[in-house]
Amino acid sequence: MALVESKFIWLDGKLVPWNEAKVHILTHTLHYGNGVFEGTRAYKTDKGLAIFRLHEHTKRLLNSARIVAIDPKYTQKELEDAQIELLKANTYNGNVYIRPIIFLGYGVMGVNHREAPVQTAIASWEWGAYLGDEGLANGIKVKISSFARNSVKSMMGKAKAAANYLNSQMAKYEALDAGYEEALLLDDEGFVAEGSGECFFIVRDGKLITPPNDNSLESITQDSIIQIAAKLGMTIERRRISRDEVYIADEAFFTGTAAEVTPINNVDGRAIGDGKRGEITKKLQDAYFDVVYGRDESFERFLTYIN
Repeated sequence: MALVESKFIWLDGKLVPWNEAKVHILTHTLHYGNGVFEGTRAYKTDKGLAIFRLHEHTKRLLNSARIVAIDPKYTQKELEDAQIELLKANTYNGNVYIRPIIFLGYGVMGVNHREAPVQTAIASWEWGAYLGDEGLANGIKVKISSFARNSVKSMMGKAKAAANYLNSQMAKYEALDAGYEEALLLDDEGFVAEGSGECFFIVRDGKLITPPNDNSLESITQDSIIQIAAKLGMTIERRRISRDEVYIADEAFFTGTAAEVTPINNVDGRAIGDGKRGEITKKLQDAYFDVVYGRDESFERFLTYIN
């Protein structure tokens, strides 16, 4: 999806014109993959632009850095303030995606990263529905990937680390090449882990079911949906989901900062439910958008208004 350029990017404490935010070709993260990032959204509410769960996303960014042994240069408050500063400096006509990244810059080469300088950047741009407006309304086709989600025995999946996403890229590539719109990855024991960049839910017999985060990122949107579902009085189960249970689900959907709440109408050529967005999925989708657009006062704590 093409980027809609903004005016400024925040780079190491300063607002820099978009096209001047550059790094050296020997930037350590570019070669060895050790960098951490976040995906956060800001929505155009009736009370102005509001960042959704800014505190939680920024905390996860710093937790990710700790996991991969990067020492951040900025505190949580400084990073939160920087995101607000960036959004105030730019002009947007629609909803905004925010991408903070802590990475290792130019100065040393080799797999020992300890002496590499730590850099921090935050970019933001207008971004609509990640999987398309049609996908939000009618659902998408999903392929269970031949690639297993990175094992906890070999990679650290609680970090939103750049290196982890090669796994996701290959799964997504395979799915698109096969005529699907997204991939669903199983863990190394054959149970559902997550999508290429989303968490996964199914509905069976009126119950909302989503896997634990044993082998997936601790998703902030997943947590949001669980809280919303609880408020709506839904029965929620956190348990492992097998491949064959996916096929017989009444409904299924992805959640994520980019994906929001995207229905799944087909998995591996098998229609999910009646092959379109289910009633519970729509109810949660509507409730989620009420929250992020500031129409549900009970979740006002999730929003940071910048105007």
